[in-house]
Amino acid sequence: MKLHTLRTTTSDPHARGREIGTRYADQVRDVSARYLAHFEVLGISGTTVRDTAARSHDALRDWYPGLAEESDGIAEAAGVEPWHVAAVGARTEVLAAAPPGKGECTTAVYAPPNGGPPETIQTWDWHDALTPDGLLLSLATGTGRRVKLFTEFGTATKIGVNDAGLGLHFNILRHRSDSATGGVPVHAVARRVLEEATTVAEARDIAASATLSASTVLTVASYRDGHAEAASIEMSPAGIAVVRPGTDGWVVHTNHFLDPALADGDAGTPESLSAERYEHARGVRGGMSGRSAPERAAAFCGGEGAGAVVCVHADTSQPGHEQWGTLLTASLDLPRFALQYRAGNPDTAAREGLDQF
Repeated sequence: MKLHTLRTTTSDPHARGREIGTRYADQVRDVSARYLAHFEVLGISGTTVRDTAARSHDALRDWYPGLAEESDGIAEAAGVEPWHVAAVGARTEVLAAAPPGKGECTTAVYAPPNGGPPETIQTWDWHDALTPDGLLLSLATGTGRRVKLFTEFGTATKIGVNDAGLGLHFNILRHRSDSATGGVPVHAVARRVLEEATTVAEARDIAASATLSASTVLTVASYRDGHAEAASIEMSPAGIAVVRPGTDGWVVHTNHFLDPALADGDAGTPESLSAERYEHARGVRGGMSGRSAPERAAAFCGGEGAGAVVCVHADTSQPGHEQWGTLLTASLDLPRFALQYRAGNPDTAAREGLDQF
């Protein structure tokens, strides 16, 4: 995955979208075409894709209109139909019409009980064929809040930080209540959290205000006045729940619900190895605290290095839509308002180091 960097100073969402769409028109057109083809391979009809994208876009416009304007601006400047970009932005909502996938992400966050900033790490596992390009975006909101994030072209946010000392990681979940009815895109919920929230409680309230049709979990961390706070906010159409760190300060999340009530409706697949990745991360968590980001990545792998279950390697013997791999390793540096990242798995990050944005 090639990472592109854009630092934009405009606070107008539509103008920001046009800036993205103008500079990265080729990437926007390419990722839109790739996703539309991916949906077709998964057996999601073109009518379902378009209708779900349209309903999700309308729900977004009602809930947080600036992001709908940004999406429309991207499409306008890139010369593609607005619903194509909206379909990428609502790709989780569209994918609710298909069976759950076999991969996804692993997140571990440490909020030191005795003070000090959070220490975090996440893998982003996805299809390389869908994301040859990724975007590192720095922006300013209309209220003056500054945000730095990583995402796909056309998608609101995946991982990011803001200058109020808050950041988030993102993992997909599946729940029996998910459907292709087109609710507020979960990636847009993550973006609004970064643009508006300063605490875990504020992030939870933002998540609770959105009408959803798909599930996800935002693991949010904050650092203010020398105190760290973290929690995983599990979101589904059936409701939301907050999973707090254990007494040791760690909260770990993969791709299954941890809240008992929501876990009763979990619709993930065992093939995702979510339980195995969760237990691995829990097992190595003690060795990750008090480390630099590359050292944390090495500890995240444990003694297995690149063979660790959290380092997902694409099986090239499978069709493209069945090839899952770890495309990015990321860490949040909240005191420095920075996103640390390396394209590739944690073993790669440990050996090559992480760049800072």
